Amino acid sequence: MTDDSYWMHLALDEARKGIGKSAPNPPVGAVIVKHSILLGSGWHHAAGSPHAECEALADAFEKHGRDAVRGATLYVTLEPCSTHGRTPPCTHALIEAGVARVVYACADRNPVHAGRADAILNASGIEVVSDICRNESERLLRPFFKVQATGLPWVIWKSAMSLDGRITRPAGEGPWLTGEPARTDVQHLRSTVDAILTSGATVRRDQPALTLRAPGLLDGREHPWRVVFSDFPESLPRAAPLFSDAWRARTLVRPRRDLAGSLRDLARHHGVLSAISEAGGVFSAALFEAGLVDEVVIYLAPLLCGSPTPALAATQWLQSLNLVETDLIRLGDDFRFRGTIAKNEEPSIMPSQTH
Repeated sequence: MTDDSYWMHLALDEARKGIGKSAPNPPVGAVIVKHSILLGSGWHHAAGSPHAECEALADAFEKHGRDAVRGATLYVTLEPCSTHGRTPPCTHALIEAGVARVVYACADRNPVHAGRADAILNASGIEVVSDICRNESERLLRPFFKVQATGLPWVIWKSAMSLDGRITRPAGEGPWLTGEPARTDVQHLRSTVDAILTSGATVRRDQPALTLRAPGLLDGREHPWRVVFSDFPESLPRAAPLFSDAWRARTLVRPRRDLAGSLRDLARHHGVLSAISEAGGVFSAALFEAGLVDEVVIYLAPLLCGSPTPALAATQWLQSLNLVETDLIRLGDDFRFRGTIAKNEEPSIMPSQTH
């Protein structure tokens, strides 16, 4: 591993702290280094707050003074912003701080911004290097880039099922398919997204809470939006937890008949970059059939249930879906499978979107 890769991996560690917290902005991390000494680090906490570069600068100033930063190298996981939005441009802050070198992992895909930082920083005598740990950074930024490109959030289909693909146990056996380690992992998965999607049928049948209950998961963030898709909202049970608990203000109801339009509305008006679907087989299949699912997370229990409730109740499945970037881990007696749905092509970027 080169020195640049080493320091960029530290910046990536910082960026991961912002997953599930920074929307509608991307999770970005930065570190400042001089003579192989880490001077400061930071990550973007929330929209409207300082970007990662400025957080890292502030950390270095506090620990070592402003003069120590002059001549240093800044590593950041996304090309520094070059326009004035809710915060001033980071390129200006880097120039003012006297940074000598900027290394970023990947370019902003918005053509209005892509490459602008290079020209601005080079004009001030700052060396710029890019594409260091690019793949790792782009994987973290996929939800942000997808919203930029399509207006749609990154959607994860999550399901817990038996080995025969069923999501319920025989009557009288209790509600849980998986054990406590897997259910705890689901809590952490929910904490990485901006919205949890479910169906009206699931709310009426199961009355799920869809909350973050594990300690610390709500620190530094709001509860994810809980979105119920139903074309008959008047029939939803208003005493259900989603409409009566402490986070009822974070529950939305959206039309089931226009899934894509409803998801675009979540991104546009509620800043949702990523969402997880937790629902029955009919709604899950509808998401797949509409081409709206990007990633799959399946918790497999060592059971054969034989129940009539499948995880996917497809009615017009057109073709098999190939999964890439697959991963399988053990959680107690259960297994978690994770994979990304292979896409044929990368959509173009919508110029009106920006971070």
